[in-house]
Amino acid sequence: MIIALSGMVLAGAGVVWSTTLQREKEEELLAIGQEVRAAIAQYYLRTPGTIKRYPPNLDALLLDSRQAAVTRHLRKIYRDPITGKANWGLISSPDGGVMGIYSLSDRAPIRRSFDGAELDLNRRKKYSDWHFQYVPNVPAFIEK
Repeated sequence: MIIALSGMVLAGAGVVWSTTLQREKEEELLAIGQEVRAAIAQYYLRTPGTIKRYPPNLDALLLDSRQAAVTRHLRKIYRDPITGKANWGLISSPDGGVMGIYSLSDRAPIRRSFDGAELDLNRRKKYSDWHFQYVPNVPAFIEK
């Protein structure tokens, strides 16, 4: 009886620990996604000339030598905290560059409610649906 009760307590603790760990990984994924999005935006906005470009790949965010002063938009390419791998899904821009990233995990997230910049993540069914991309604010044309 005592052994069975101990087993149930340990199983419950394991579930709580697993859930806590997944929530921490979700927060880490959000932080990394936001950092990469900001780095892509910085790269895009600092493109010399009037025609803005997205980085050709994530490595271009590590060392940008398009101008006289070399810029590091991102310190390193992070591992996906959900998969544990350095591979990311890449969101391609119309010009072929990288405008965003997403996790390659098909696991279901715990968190379902977001606000602010992450509002579009609400009700996404898997981590691979959590897209972190930079879309520039382009003024709409007004027809007369």
